[in-house]
Amino acid sequence: MPKRLRLTRRFPVAMTEDGYRRLKRFARDAGLDEGEALSFLFEHFDSVTDEHNLTHRLRLFNAELEARKK
Repeated sequence: MPKRLRLTRRFPVAMTEDGYRRLKRFARDAGLDEGEALSFLFEHFDSVTDEHNLTHRLRLFNAELEARKK
């Protein structure tokens, strides 16, 4: 019998509009709601990300972060 997905944590999340639109699109395409999509992504984080691309993208995001907050 498959393990039932229990969403046990709720927390306020601040996201950019672009990030939220991408999350909604991913969730819709996968047939999930946004919480289930986030759970999937974080439970399988290492297998759905490329370490080299992730580090590069994170550096770019951090470099632009202060300007995006204004």
